[in-house]
Amino acid sequence: MTATTSVLVADDQRLIREGIASLLTLQPGVRVLGTAENGSAAVDLALELTPDVVLMDVRMPGMDGLAAAAALRDHTKVLMLTTFDDDEYVIAALHAGAHGYLLKDLPATELAAAIRLAHAGIDQYSATVSARVLRMLRAPTSSPAAVHTLTKRESEILRLLATGASNREIARALYVSEGTVKNHVSSVLTRLGVRDRTQAAIYALDRGLA
Repeated sequence: MTATTSVLVADDQRLIREGIASLLTLQPGVRVLGTAENGSAAVDLALELTPDVVLMDVRMPGMDGLAAAAALRDHTKVLMLTTFDDDEYVIAALHAGAHGYLLKDLPATELAAAIRLAHAGIDQYSATVSARVLRMLRAPTSSPAAVHTLTKRESEILRLLATGASNREIARALYVSEGTVKNHVSSVLTRLGVRDRTQAAIYALDRGLA
């Protein structure tokens, strides 16, 4: 007899979340407990219904999927399901404790399999995402002492980079212009000896700076 994995579907678009839920109910070994329209509702329902896995969209109004994943990391497994094939979101999802990052073009049978595997403790990534995760993990990192060359403002920038924040979001958080943020990011990359902001984020995460 096949074990059943319970799942909660969180997506801000009603048609998409109900469509995903309907497709999953047709898949063997998966039981849909409910749906949520944003991160806050997903957290509340997950704590109430205790699903094995929460299938979470990344961008939602109010509390987004990344914040919700972080809130649930000690309670259940969260599997991100999104249209955003972006390094910064992948890094932020890993930092939030997600157990995988999937794209919405996945067939229902593969999605169901990914949910079951995530419940079993095997992180799941779409093929393109998986290739980039391996590339990021294999990327050369700078000297651990390099962080001590950063100014206070550059250290703040680095911590925000590690959360997956964009230049605009960093500018808003620090009350500076996007141009100023861009200049600081370039300086951070140079001082750390890394190629891009993704490697800078990995540097910060590896050293517990975020």
